[in-house]
Amino acid sequence: MTDQLRIQPATPSLDVDNATNDGSAGEIRRRRSVCSLIVAVGAYLLLSIVIWWNIWSSHPTSTTTCGCGDSSKFTWFIAWTAHAIAHGLNPFYSTYLYHPHGINLLADTSSTAVGILLAPITWAFGPVATFNVALTLAPALSALSMFTLLRRWIAWTPAAFVGGLVYGFSPFVLVSLTSGWIDFALVAIPPLCVLCLDDLIVRRRWRPVPTGIGLGLLLTLQFFVGTEVLLTIVGFAAFGVVLLVAFGLYRRPEQVRQATSHAAVGLLSAGLTSLVLLAYPAWFALRGPASFSGPVWGGYFEGESSILRDFFLPAAAHISTSASVGYQGPYLSPQYIGIPLIVILVGGLIIWRSDLRLWLFSTIAAASALLSYLHPLGGVPLAQNIIPYRYVLVTYFAIAVLLCLLVQHTYDTVQHWEDRKQIGIDDSSRSKNGFSRWIGIAAGVGVAAVGLLPVASYEAQSIPITTQPVILPNWFRTVAPHLTPREILLVLPVQYISGESPLTWQAINDFSYKMANEGGPAGIYNTSGPYRRGAVTIGIASTGIPYFNHFTADDIAATRATIEAWGVTKVVIPDQPGLPAYDRVASVPLAAALMTAVTGQLPNREADAWVWDRVDHSPRSAIPSSRSLARCVAGSGHETPGTVERVTRCVHTALP
Repeated sequence: MTDQLRIQPATPSLDVDNATNDGSAGEIRRRRSVCSLIVAVGAYLLLSIVIWWNIWSSHPTSTTTCGCGDSSKFTWFIAWTAHAIAHGLNPFYSTYLYHPHGINLLADTSSTAVGILLAPITWAFGPVATFNVALTLAPALSALSMFTLLRRWIAWTPAAFVGGLVYGFSPFVLVSLTSGWIDFALVAIPPLCVLCLDDLIVRRRWRPVPTGIGLGLLLTLQFFVGTEVLLTIVGFAAFGVVLLVAFGLYRRPEQVRQATSHAAVGLLSAGLTSLVLLAYPAWFALRGPASFSGPVWGGYFEGESSILRDFFLPAAAHISTSASVGYQGPYLSPQYIGIPLIVILVGGLIIWRSDLRLWLFSTIAAASALLSYLHPLGGVPLAQNIIPYRYVLVTYFAIAVLLCLLVQHTYDTVQHWEDRKQIGIDDSSRSKNGFSRWIGIAAGVGVAAVGLLPVASYEAQSIPITTQPVILPNWFRTVAPHLTPREILLVLPVQYISGESPLTWQAINDFSYKMANEGGPAGIYNTSGPYRRGAVTIGIASTGIPYFNHFTADDIAATRATIEAWGVTKVVIPDQPGLPAYDRVASVPLAAALMTAVTGQLPNREADAWVWDRVDHSPRSAIPSSRSLARCVAGSGHETPGTVERVTRCVHTALP
């Protein structure tokens, strides 16, 4: 099977394993290998810094894509992990969100491993800085990981560098960066897993038990970076192994039998290692406190499949025209490959069809793209929680390998042609006038450029990534830091309906208080149980639609029961001039009217915020009628503090 996967070997590899027995030559090869690795690290990191130039040229401790939305959520995850470690709390579970139900970080998209590894940065510079470091390192590490894998398969280092670019800086990763999705931007582990599988099944140069244990450790680490990626790579790794065995049984069944025992020992070691290390975390994610049952996303992303056209043609960059959407930069398609690159891949497969590696990864690329489009696993447990278009990650993985191999083949073939032209020329003239190597380099670079330039041009629309300062409302900057975890805040706008900014505010304040909002990836609605109606009413109050004359007495009663069940002690609505739209409710008078009716008390104006204090000790007044609320809110006009005072007094007076 080994011969089948290296049916057209290139020039001798620069890997240490392929070094000649001559000591000096081996040392030279090792030095070249180390130098190429250093150059790749520097180049990938430099490109990543260029992408994030708007952060590193300004204030990385207080500037990021947005202190809202999913970026805010990942900032909270990073901060909680560091806070939990420092205070001896559970890093996998917290009641500081969605109190008292709590939030299960392992059932969420928390990337706990990132928070743990970067905790010293959080303690020293704060969670926003850590979030920025993670986003900057993510594409560079992902590209470097792929580069490491590809150097094992090819001889010409620039070809491996190209493959690293395709994988680590793909549109899929770039879109994940702009959205703040660390779990999909940091995809450095899959190539290392494939490297272990390659040695266990094909090369068999390393001892199977240590290699299997290493694979198990990588899978465990991936669990704590992102379970959605873990499920994806395990599924496609199994698919790839089946294809590999099928190829081997068809062409060299004897080699398959020879490889079976070695691979079985390694895979068994990997399985046992993963089982031991992940038994408790997996149980905690699936059955632990605040875990989910059924579809995690509640059907929200059911239609998020890939778009066939977007594989071939660049979709127009979309810049949100809504001020309520936090990220204000261009949104790109995460699946653009481009016609030139597809033509190169198909043409290369035809020309070098004897290389079974091309067939293997072409099959994987086609299968993953088709799966992202059709999503036939929508009803399969666990797999139903993978958002369909994210299978494109595997497509880019396979394309990175394919383009690398084709660049290497082009380099080798053209150089070989030129060498044949010089047959009969004396050695001194050949070394002096021969250009075969440079022509091979030019051909390889040309193939890479034709494939990469359309994608790079498309991505350039969003580089450098748009950023903005993280703004804390005055109340959360001056009052909130002095609270204690005994205070349970309900902050409007609520996270599950708007920008999730209060998560960043809480993280920056080092969890000086708890919050009743937020309920995991499916949203608070899916976990509210009997209090769903109250949660929905609070969400509507944040958006302001429909207006309060559509609220009924039952809505008010449900909301009151909800905040009582959540243990809310304070309700806070920031009303500070100049706050971004995603940090504000749609209408402060409308939201304030609802909270006054629910709590039975008038708010206080503190540090540019409206605060209902000690609501857990408020007298339980009767429920006002919908007509009374509508009358008080009617004609509220401009949203000034005076208007809010008039509306809330009217509602308070109308309480029976």
